[in-house]
Amino acid sequence: MRFTRREFLRTSLGAGLALPAARAFPSWASADEPWIGFPDPSRGLRGDSSVGALLRAGGSLPAPSAAVRRISAAEAPLALRYPDLARHFVFEYYPWYGADPFRHWQQDDRNPPFDLASNHMPLLGAYDSRAAAVIERHARWIADAGVGAVNLSWWGKGSYEDLTAHLVMDVMRAHGLKVTFHLEPYVHEHGQRFAEDVLYLLQEFGDKRRFDALLLLRDESGAMGPVFKGFRTLLPTTSRDCHGVTRPVTDYTPDDAYRRQFDPLRGLLRGDFDHVTLLADTTDAARAQRAGFDGVAIYDNFVGPERYPAIAAGASSEGIVFSLNVNPGYDGIDERVVAPDSCFTPSPFEPGGQDLDFTDPGDRERAALRARLRITRSLESTLAVQTDPSLANDKRGFLLVYVNSFNEWHEGHEFEPMKDAADLLPEERPFGYHNPEDGDYRIASLTELLGGVLEPRGHDVLARRAGGFAPARAMG
Repeated sequence: MRFTRREFLRTSLGAGLALPAARAFPSWASADEPWIGFPDPSRGLRGDSSVGALLRAGGSLPAPSAAVRRISAAEAPLALRYPDLARHFVFEYYPWYGADPFRHWQQDDRNPPFDLASNHMPLLGAYDSRAAAVIERHARWIADAGVGAVNLSWWGKGSYEDLTAHLVMDVMRAHGLKVTFHLEPYVHEHGQRFAEDVLYLLQEFGDKRRFDALLLLRDESGAMGPVFKGFRTLLPTTSRDCHGVTRPVTDYTPDDAYRRQFDPLRGLLRGDFDHVTLLADTTDAARAQRAGFDGVAIYDNFVGPERYPAIAAGASSEGIVFSLNVNPGYDGIDERVVAPDSCFTPSPFEPGGQDLDFTDPGDRERAALRARLRITRSLESTLAVQTDPSLANDKRGFLLVYVNSFNEWHEGHEFEPMKDAADLLPEERPFGYHNPEDGDYRIASLTELLGGVLEPRGHDVLARRAGGFAPARAMG
């Protein structure tokens, strides 16, 4: 058995990103079953990210910067440099929910439909990712926000998410949205299959559909090609459990094993695309370059925007590109059943730590304010480093901003609207949801900010709005 990425975040955030000395056993683990940081493909659980695994092995993150380069109004607006600018903003999207039977909503000891595996009750309730009406509603929210693409969480050929992808693409295409893929750790050999999986995705969701919906990212020169991101790509060889016992990382893939796949893959696709962009979820740019990745793309929201300049500089020094996300922070769920001898600590709220009481309506509003500020600062920071003329992205005319996430409800960083607090049902209120007064405040905030980025005056408008904006209510 394995423990989830959310459990790693619980300790890493609470300890200020220090490596935890001890951990709680999940309710489904036992002392003689190693569960450290590894994914559990049979349950669709990811384990640590590459960044989380690095920290668990004793590594550290790039140092934070006291100041972020300010965007100058004299710089060329992004809308003039990238005519398809909206498609350079990509929502992380999870097509893994089910309603008959419930799927994912029941994780971590929850009992749908009123008791969900989330700290927030969605506006749509415990929906089914295969319902066309649900995807239609999602597509309207995404398009109205100004985001031009989604990045589907993909768990291997024949998986629930794989079988849902065509329907998602059909609906997204009808709204002018593009789709790309996030390769998850669906088997322990996932790293060895990376190139094989990319080819499958291109054939199944590109070639078979005549590339009607697959995202082909354009750089500033107009050159275009697909982009794929991996989770748990560059891992340490060992990890340590809550008792300090070191064990091998079961899904470790050597760096040169990636390069041996990527060189022939690029050769095979050279006649079809100007380039193929492969991204690793790591801050170790030197390893990413050695492994043959084109860049790094950080998923983890505990890597705050104050660290973006150092990560961008590190990637640029290795001659690779970088993508640093826009996010509202982290508000993940905990398991309710904990072993008596566990070293469990509650998940902290990020940004802001443990000082909030979510039974207090005032603190729920303070949490929403912190999330708004994180959205603003992360957007401002990622655009600052991606348009810095001294760094790799600007030199190459590369721009890619993942928005984390549209609907990862377990980790609490969803932009999909939740219910207004006043609209929670009597059956839902006993479960202590964190819903604030305005349940759509996150996507409303993003819509307001992207409105400034996407218009021709772009940077100048963003700089003025980021100082203190009043987001309008998002359309339903």
